[in-house]
Amino acid sequence: MKIEHLSVDFNDEQKRYLEGLAAGLKVTLASRGAASTTTAATEPTGPDAIHIKAQDKVLASGRKLADQEKIKRELHPFDAYERLKEQARSNAAPSAADNFRWRYHGLFHVAPAQDSYMCRLRIPNGIMKHWQLAGLADLADQLCGPYSHVTTRANLQLREIPPKHAVMLLEGLSDLGLTARGSGADNIRNVTGTPTAGIDPQELLDTRPYAREWHFHILNDRSLYGLPRKFNVAFDGAGRIAALEDTNDIAFSAVEVKDGFGVTSGVWFRLGLGGITGHKDFAKPTGIIVEPERATEVADAIVRLFIETGDRTNRLKARLKYVLDSMGHDKFMQAVEERLGRKLARVPDEALQPRPEADRMAHIGVNAQKQAGLNWIGVVLPLGKLTTDQMRALAKIASNLGDGEIRLTVWQNLLIPGVHDENVAMACAAIEQIGLSTQASHIRAGLIACTGNAGCKFAAANTKKHAAEIADWCESRVELDTPLNIHLTGCHHSCAQHYISDIGMIAAKVPVGDGDDTVEGYHLFAGGGFGPQADIGREVYRDLKAADAPGTVEKLLKAYLAHRASPDEPFLSFARRHDGDALRQLAEAQNSSEVSA
Repeated sequence: MKIEHLSVDFNDEQKRYLEGLAAGLKVTLASRGAASTTTAATEPTGPDAIHIKAQDKVLASGRKLADQEKIKRELHPFDAYERLKEQARSNAAPSAADNFRWRYHGLFHVAPAQDSYMCRLRIPNGIMKHWQLAGLADLADQLCGPYSHVTTRANLQLREIPPKHAVMLLEGLSDLGLTARGSGADNIRNVTGTPTAGIDPQELLDTRPYAREWHFHILNDRSLYGLPRKFNVAFDGAGRIAALEDTNDIAFSAVEVKDGFGVTSGVWFRLGLGGITGHKDFAKPTGIIVEPERATEVADAIVRLFIETGDRTNRLKARLKYVLDSMGHDKFMQAVEERLGRKLARVPDEALQPRPEADRMAHIGVNAQKQAGLNWIGVVLPLGKLTTDQMRALAKIASNLGDGEIRLTVWQNLLIPGVHDENVAMACAAIEQIGLSTQASHIRAGLIACTGNAGCKFAAANTKKHAAEIADWCESRVELDTPLNIHLTGCHHSCAQHYISDIGMIAAKVPVGDGDDTVEGYHLFAGGGFGPQADIGREVYRDLKAADAPGTVEKLLKAYLAHRASPDEPFLSFARRHDGDALRQLAEAQNSSEVSA
């Protein structure tokens, strides 16, 4: 192209520059035109390409995508923020499709249980600063219900958020240095770790840097959103409080490797895969150990292989477990190694030193830290609930008497670390003064319940109410001297992980009379465990009315006390010595106070 008829005078060098610029623009426009005519034939590009290719493969095979996959394909949730803002301006509830989309932002519209949103945060390793907790209390008072719930992923939920406040809440979280991004739907959920990381006298490894690295790796890579289904990753440093890493899709467990097994001795992560206890499976050992500094690299490769191979047609079979069931663990890990471009280290079980055992009561009360003269205080919460006034008060206690941190646990409670010996009594008194406690019976210390039908449309019973009734009833009638876990969950999603507890209950609609009437109730399991005692509980009672649950648990516990092999035998061992029928017979032989409906 030649520059002619210029209205101003340019020298020769300027003319050559303009000629080159014009030629470049012509080539660019021509290439864009060609691209527009061949878009359908080109490979997907950009961060969403890995997901689009996986979806295209399904369609090319003649199968149909699940509805959620169609929603993601139609409009990516992160590209729909303006729509969320429009709905906030008009205080409009979301459509079913948008309700799925907004979960990418951590928002769940939970109608008909509540005509509002619930917001689930991301708090890596469950650790936050005192001013963040106080700031959340202020946000909740302004925009939500005046309370929060600690979850079984060492996380926080805010509830009763009208649509008009949804965007203000998300942006308010950012102001506090927090986020809810990717905490719901088909994404990698909150990263859990040992709650006493860095302060635990028995830990093998401080999990904080590894949980933090993975957290930010997820947040800053859009290609890691929109998986075939949700995905959980946990890091356990072998501290006194269990992190339940074997219930996760990827379980990193700190282990000490001995000399003489072809790898450098010292602390590594043992890799487990495929945990999903709601589907009655724990993460299985792979025989692979991973250098802690390479955990993110390995986790990334596993997730990307899952993105490519996970089921995008059947939501019930879309978790990592089912890929592993289909491919086999060995073949799957071979594919991971090909992606990494190197072999991963493998050692036999005898190469590993025994791991320190968890203490089932260490999340409650005063416990000495590895730092001389310092303690963490485990605060008992009523089934995970905190009022905003309690949140602000705890933040003040952590700031004035602790090290300024709040640490959430998977046991639906929190820790205040860094309390000097001389301040312990004052801190405990301050906690008691706000209606909370640092002490709990064995029955109440291990009591866990999901949100239930008071706040979740999937739940078949009011789990938190019934859990409180069981504790209130049994505490005054059964004196336990060993730790016990009782978990109540409202539906098949098993947020309270009923299968892994000493006594686990999943909600059910129990038929009454000759018609179609039902009442709230449960199927009751016993003998579940985690960690070294990992196993799925066995059914003892089916279709147990909620009104009968307190008395039934009382009888089961009395049967344990009457028939345990020794005073030291835990409930778990007792339950596993009997099948479900035998446990039920032993329980029914016990006297129980009557429970009125």
